[in-house]
Amino acid sequence: MPADHRLIEPKWQARWRDADLHKTIFDPARPKFYALDMFPYPSGAGLHVGHCEGYTATDIITRWKRMQGWNVLHPMGWDAFGLPAENYAIKHGVHPRLTTAQAIATFRRQIDSVGFAYDWDREVNTTDPAYVKWTQWIFLRLFRLGLAYEGTIPINWCPSCKTGLANEEVSQGRCERCGTAVERKDMRQWLLRITRYADRLLDDLAGVDWPESTLAMQRNWIGRSEGADVVFKSARPVAGREIRVFTTRPDTLFGATYLVLSPEHALVDELTTADRRAAVTAYQQQARQKSDLERTDLAKDKTGAFTGATALNPVDGREVPIWIADYVLNTYGTGAIMAVPAHDERDFAFATKFGIPIIQVVAPTDGSQPSVLGGAVAGAVTGAFTGEGLAVNSGALDGLPTAEAKRRIIVDLEKRGVGKATVSYRLRDWVFSRQRYWGEPIPIVHCSVDGPVPVPEKDLPVRLPEVERYAPTGTGESPLAAIESWVATQCPKCGGPARRETNTMPQWAGSCWYYLRYLDPKNPERLFDATVEKQWMPVDLYVGGAEHAVLHLLYARFWHKVLFDLGVVTTTEPFKKLRHQGTVLAYSYQDGMGRYHELADVELRAGKPVLKANGEPLKQAVEKMAKSKLNGVNPDDVIAEYGADVMRLYEMFMGEFELPKPWDPRAIEGCNRFLKRLWRLVEEFDGARAPGGDPHRTLRHKTIKRVTADLERMQFNTAIAAMMEYLNGLTSGGFDASSGNGPTREDILTLVKLAGPFAPHLGDEAWEHLGEKGFLIQASWPTYEESLTVDATATIGVQVDGKVRGTVEIARDASDAEARAAALGVANVAKHLEGRTIAKFIYKPGRIIGIVTAAA
Repeated sequence: MPADHRLIEPKWQARWRDADLHKTIFDPARPKFYALDMFPYPSGAGLHVGHCEGYTATDIITRWKRMQGWNVLHPMGWDAFGLPAENYAIKHGVHPRLTTAQAIATFRRQIDSVGFAYDWDREVNTTDPAYVKWTQWIFLRLFRLGLAYEGTIPINWCPSCKTGLANEEVSQGRCERCGTAVERKDMRQWLLRITRYADRLLDDLAGVDWPESTLAMQRNWIGRSEGADVVFKSARPVAGREIRVFTTRPDTLFGATYLVLSPEHALVDELTTADRRAAVTAYQQQARQKSDLERTDLAKDKTGAFTGATALNPVDGREVPIWIADYVLNTYGTGAIMAVPAHDERDFAFATKFGIPIIQVVAPTDGSQPSVLGGAVAGAVTGAFTGEGLAVNSGALDGLPTAEAKRRIIVDLEKRGVGKATVSYRLRDWVFSRQRYWGEPIPIVHCSVDGPVPVPEKDLPVRLPEVERYAPTGTGESPLAAIESWVATQCPKCGGPARRETNTMPQWAGSCWYYLRYLDPKNPERLFDATVEKQWMPVDLYVGGAEHAVLHLLYARFWHKVLFDLGVVTTTEPFKKLRHQGTVLAYSYQDGMGRYHELADVELRAGKPVLKANGEPLKQAVEKMAKSKLNGVNPDDVIAEYGADVMRLYEMFMGEFELPKPWDPRAIEGCNRFLKRLWRLVEEFDGARAPGGDPHRTLRHKTIKRVTADLERMQFNTAIAAMMEYLNGLTSGGFDASSGNGPTREDILTLVKLAGPFAPHLGDEAWEHLGEKGFLIQASWPTYEESLTVDATATIGVQVDGKVRGTVEIARDASDAEARAAALGVANVAKHLEGRTIAKFIYKPGRIIGIVTAAA
């Protein structure tokens, strides 16, 4: 009878649990493999099948590695602090700790139901006081190193969540969590000096195996630029005020026709003339309502306000107007730029709109754009030339190529004391505090005598107090500020009255180092034992979503480097190899207000989606499966109908692992049929009637090689296709082993071993049915003989003058003469050689034959 997933899956999950099968054991005689899944946030909605894609991939890889004899560490835990649990608490009055515990229980039940081989003895939870203690311990190390400090800065402020947001948490000017338009607000914040590590964060990317797109995102976010700091001095209405700008193109200084200050720049108020005061103040107010990302959007219309002031260009003494514009950020560089409209597209658009002079100072070396005479006004050129070339209209620099002009101008600026060579970064210090309750308390007390003082390590962890209301005050203070009995304390340094820090850490804090706590999760004395860290680090395979390319990955690398400098860890990078699972796509439904609705609330009327309740038309789109879009497919439903093994197989068969792919319930049936046929092969096998020879030996060895190679490359879909082809080959004469072409026991055992990491429940059931001992994961991965995987002949194309004109089947080791004779024997090849002579004959064994001709 067919294997019933409703019986065999719970059966084997219980056996694995009873045998403690997935417990991590380290044998120094074997190589190690540390596989890590990105820390999940346990939401109340539970898992959807998109989450399971990455977890299934690492589970397959680690089961395969175990069968190959590796020491494997594959843990799981919970990034459990976060806004969703707190927002739920605000709305319903339920403590976040309770809803978080319920969500974790749901996640763990679902994970276990899929059959993932996690070592649950190493489970960690960022909200556990034993874990919080060490997160706070790391913060105190950052504080003592001068890497954690307080500052009052304009931050992104979500008026709905009532908390500050990092730039990365703002999407298209809105809070990425709730969708509310973000404002700017000056607030006291804790910041981490990640900028001190900018060069190392950039340079060390050369030593990791990460997707190129992710490397590019990290490089761009760090944004290292070499150039010069240049000093302009104000001329009117106030003379002599220094305005420092950073530019990567100091060679274009002669073309700087105006300056732009950020609306928040410290000199704006002093330099603005009386007649421009109202316009400038109004513009400043508008700018404060925009996020940094909105302000720097290259596609948006350029806006600005003239201050009425001027400054002197340091290279020729010309007066240039001073403007303010929101695309200049006070937190980036110096908060001021020199604008060269002839050679910067953004400056060109601004100058064209406001009628500011445009002076060309760089000419293309091919002369394709004529020089614009000094003082030419907007409209004299049609666009900015942003490339390198030869200096023009630039005094003594004229005729010099860009690189030399840069060098000469910097020497001159330094000699005159009005500039210097420097390096600038796009990376900003990390805003590391939130005005929320549900986060790690920052272990600092504020003393009127001693300032900010660290809590003694013996008093860690600083625990969150019990509160009655969780909502932020809306003034910038967290709910903790209202609990006087918790806030009022003693200064650890002088013993006088002090007040606890009431901001909490962001959700990123706990996820910055969880991969290290997995190494030794129950150690009460230290972060982890040094011996264990040397055994397992770095992480060999890290799998998670590409959306974390800037956020979590950059922050975790920063903390890791600090711990390296402290001698706590022995590797400079935490994650050796990183891979992103492709997003799983599904239909989503939005109403006219942009609110998402679940599929259960939608129906089709006249072929168009509407809300069942009121018939409101809905917009249907194919989007990434996500809780926020209410388009997730619950794995519980899939497992109930098909079983975990079928779901696992389909997750990996949908398409290439790292590419987006749609979830199609109809396509699952193909994977279901494959596993049913595999089980039938096992169930109907009779060794007494098996063929005496080994008719599938070559196919078996080729399949082992293909599946092994595909797993190395994480090409799961093609590995499954190879197993399907193997099964078809084994049953080409039917399932009857006595046909003379039926499968041998070794054929079937090989297929069971290959399929085991993908479908572990059916794998163990088949293993037991065949009379094998122990668990499949304890068996050895099958090996192959290379000689049996290479065909004696190969079919290769024959090209004539670069175009394929036919194919030939020849021995893989055929000589040049044999290859030539075979190629010339192809009728279509001979036809295209008529009237021409062979000028060159190219033969690459097993790959291609090329013929280059000349006129006869």
